[in-house]
Amino acid sequence: MHRWKKFSRLEATIVTGGAFWAMKNLVQDPTPRRMTVSLHEERSSVKPFGDPDWHTSFVPEHIAILKGDGSIVSQRDNPRESFVGHEMLTPWDPLHRAYFNGYALWTYLTTPFLLAMNGVNVSEISPWIETGETWRVLRAIFPKEIATHSPVQDFFFDSEYQLRRHDYNVDVAGGFEAAQLVYDYIEVDGIRLPSKRRAYTRNSDSRPNLEPVMVSIDISNVKFS
Repeated sequence: MHRWKKFSRLEATIVTGGAFWAMKNLVQDPTPRRMTVSLHEERSSVKPFGDPDWHTSFVPEHIAILKGDGSIVSQRDNPRESFVGHEMLTPWDPLHRAYFNGYALWTYLTTPFLLAMNGVNVSEISPWIETGETWRVLRAIFPKEIATHSPVQDFFFDSEYQLRRHDYNVDVAGGFEAAQLVYDYIEVDGIRLPSKRRAYTRNSDSRPNLEPVMVSIDISNVKFS
C-alpha cells in the first residue's frame, strides 16, 4: 500500500475480446489500446476509441468521446441512467460501451487497492475450495459514488494472497452473474497484477460456465507514474 500511494496513474496496453460484445451488437477488434487510469480517484481513458484519433474520458457522472484536439465527438451526463431497463442482449451505443470500459478497467487495474478506498465496506466471508486449494474471500460493498459492476462483489485470494477470481453482477446488462478468473501475474515497480482476465457467466453452483468466454482482457506494457 505504501508503494501504491507513491503513484497517481497507471497506463497499460489492453487487447479485448469475447462473446459479450456481439451480444451488445458491437464489433470488437484485436487492436491494442492504451488504457490510462487514476489510482486514487475514479477516472480513466482509452485510446484509440472508434477512430485512430479519438479517445474516451470517463468519470462516474460523465462519459465523453473526444478527438485528439479535445473537441467533443459525443458525451453523456449521468450515463448510468441510460442503462435502465437493459438486459443482456440490449444493444449498446458507443457511449454505453465507453462508460462500461471506463469503470470496468478502472476497477480491474486498481484491484485490490480500491478495497481500501473511503466508503468501501469489506468483510471476509466463507472460503472457497478450488481443486484442492482454499481461497479466502473478501466481500466488498461499494458506495453509490463509485461506478462499478454491482454494489456487492467478491474477491478470491489464494494462500499467497494473490487475487484469483472476482465475482459480480453486471448491472448494466440485466444483472447477470459473472465470475472473472485472473492469472499470469506480472510485476511492475514492485506491484504484482494479473496480465490475463477471463470473464464468464456464473452457474447456480457459483462455478463459472467456461463456454463461452464473455470478455477476455490481455494486459501488457504497464507503467506507473
